[in-house]
Amino acid sequence: MVEIIDPILLAFIVFGLLTGSFANVLIYRLPKNEPWAWGRSRCQSCKQQVEWYDNIPVLSWFFLLGRCRKCKTRYSFRYVLVEMITALLFGLCYNYYGLSWLTFEYTIFCWMLVVCTFIDFDHMILPDEFTLGGLALGLIGALLNPERNFMDAFIGVLIGGGFLWLLAYIYFVMTQKEGLGGGDIKLLAWIGAIVGWKSVPFVITTSAIVGSFVGIAFALKSKEGLKTAIPFGPYLALAALLVLFDGQTLAQQYFSLFLPGLD
Repeated sequence: MVEIIDPILLAFIVFGLLTGSFANVLIYRLPKNEPWAWGRSRCQSCKQQVEWYDNIPVLSWFFLLGRCRKCKTRYSFRYVLVEMITALLFGLCYNYYGLSWLTFEYTIFCWMLVVCTFIDFDHMILPDEFTLGGLALGLIGALLNPERNFMDAFIGVLIGGGFLWLLAYIYFVMTQKEGLGGGDIKLLAWIGAIVGWKSVPFVITTSAIVGSFVGIAFALKSKEGLKTAIPFGPYLALAALLVLFDGQTLAQQYFSLFLPGLD
């Protein structure tokens, strides 16, 4: 017997596709300081306006075989990837947390992380509009949401941002070079506001391990070797998502392992 898909879950997935399409706009325009609140999408090759029926998330890309209808220039598959990732994350939020304030907060958090991740991949920057704005939303959400604790979020900001700031400061004193950008510090402070201070050690450790493996892989392929710079924000974001989706227990166990008296 065929099971009917939960219509609310389907609505979350569709909304994720639509907001993922908007995320693509921000990922492209925000670093260039181009207006993102208005102005229709255009082909970057022929500069022709993209019609609405050629801008339907995922479907239009496959229908047009990933090319501009007018000039046939190939569009990157990453547009589809961003939309699908956002839809997946929105579906997971509903699947794990149902219809709740947590779901509302976490969908916003996931969407903003997607935008920050791909901007960081492209430009190695994390826009303040998202990191500081997300931090403020995280604290406000903790204050208003009865399912979260404000002090837990506030301490998460201090520990998350403070740890990376101290690490960056020590590295600068020892090498006279910047090792971590200010955006990473703000991002971890924002993550701390969402996942709470007890999950911050797990986020730091997981992102450092994943980032190290990726950095070594890039170093082996690059002429610059170990001097190859990679963005750290995407790995912080990945670790934060792991905490949201079934990682709370693992994060708590990790915390209790090193600081058993504070769990």
